[in-house]
Amino acid sequence: MATNTMTTHHEPIVNDAESERITNNKPHLSHTTTNISLSPEQFERLYLAPKVPHASHNAAKYANAVPLGFLGFVISTFTFSMVLMGWGGASGLQAVVGIFFFTGPVLLLLSTIFLWIQAQFFPMMVCGLFCVFWLSFGVLQLPTLGLAASYGGGDAAVGAVSKEMNAVIALYLLVWGFALGTFWLFTIRINVVFAGIFGFVTIGSWVLSGAYWALSNGHFQKALRLQKAGAALLFIVGLLGWYMLFVIMAAEMRWRVCPPVGDLSHYWDSTDVEIGALEGEKRE
Repeated sequence: MATNTMTTHHEPIVNDAESERITNNKPHLSHTTTNISLSPEQFERLYLAPKVPHASHNAAKYANAVPLGFLGFVISTFTFSMVLMGWGGASGLQAVVGIFFFTGPVLLLLSTIFLWIQAQFFPMMVCGLFCVFWLSFGVLQLPTLGLAASYGGGDAAVGAVSKEMNAVIALYLLVWGFALGTFWLFTIRINVVFAGIFGFVTIGSWVLSGAYWALSNGHFQKALRLQKAGAALLFIVGLLGWYMLFVIMAAEMRWRVCPPVGDLSHYWDSTDVEIGALEGEKRE
């Protein structure tokens, strides 16, 4: 009598822990995630903005766009200030009109867009602000538009020193000074270097405004002195900008060098806690 034997094959049962162990032992299936936790001080040094929960989450997904805008800003500011001071006999801005339409605005515009994506409110506002400044001031340097000629009855040389045109530019820079001063109030939340940049650029804008007022009244020597004084203040802004750019890039490139920036965020610790608590309440 023959006996039929039926053999049943069972697939091995693997629990979740075992599955994870097997996956981790296979190089082609492994996945490594590296999370770098930034303190509020480190975050504000890199992004020039208070560390808030939603901003930190979005910023971690992308490369830091702040140094890109800083690069365009400092190159343009340095060039602008040295030309206004007349270094090496330099005169006129037509030869470096590229800083008004390409070097500054292009990098600042890209940085503005990227920072908006990263939900970095204040740096986005700063980059957007300086982007439109360089563009608007660059328009004044284009002789093809005939702006000066329109004030001088067709003669550009007469229009360039006319009371009307220079008074208009003086008012424009005066308003810019108030705008920059408003931004300065918020930089005292971040660090001393950033606050210094906005403090000096605010005063520099008003001094240059005074130069145009003096020119509109025919006080040419006084206008020249004020122009050089305002340019000197902008040169200081450029130096602080280069320093801040180095600090951010050194941190991003993981250098052991950690230059001081005069952190001010520890005076405002409660802000982050309140925002974090508010977002926690919304999720609940």
